[in-house]
Amino acid sequence: MSPVPTGRLFRTGSGSDLVLRRTFRAPAEAVWAGLTEPERTARWFGPWEGDAAPGRTIKIQMAYEEQTPWCDLRIDACEPPRRLAVSMTDASGSWRMEFLLSEADGGTELRLVQHLSTEDGIGEVGPGWEYYLDMLVAAHEGSPQPGFGDYYPAMKPYFDDLATG
Repeated sequence: MSPVPTGRLFRTGSGSDLVLRRTFRAPAEAVWAGLTEPERTARWFGPWEGDAAPGRTIKIQMAYEEQTPWCDLRIDACEPPRRLAVSMTDASGSWRMEFLLSEADGGTELRLVQHLSTEDGIGEVGPGWEYYLDMLVAAHEGSPQPGFGDYYPAMKPYFDDLATG
C-alpha cells in the first residue's frame, strides 16, 4: 500500500508552516522518548551526541540520507513531554521545526511544524518529512521500515500543489 501525504501548509505573517501529523497509541512520554533519546532517534532519523539542553547545540547524524552527514542541531526550547523546538543547519540550508505532542483518548498526537521562510523546494521537503515520521511510527511499533522510494517522487506533486494552491 502506498503512503498517503498528510502535510498541510499554513501561511503566517513571517512565512509558511508545513504541518504533518501522526497519532500513536501511547502516552506522550513514550513518543517523547522516541524524539529525544539518542538510541531511539537512531532508529528513525539518526544518532546524536552532545549535551542536550535549551540554548545548546548537539550533533545529529542524518543516518538515512546520502553519505549520512552530521549536522548541528540547536535546541531552541524543550518542554517535556509536550514541545521540542529545534533549528538545524545542513548543506541544504537552515531548518526551524517544532515537535508538538498532545494526549487524547488514550493516545498521543504528534505535530511536526516546519517554519518555512520560503516555499521553494516544498516538493522535496514534504515527502521527506512524511517518510521520517513514518519511520518514527515504525520504530515505535517495531514494524518494518518504509522505503523512501514510496514517498519521493510520488508525493512531490501533492506538496508542489500546496505551494501553488
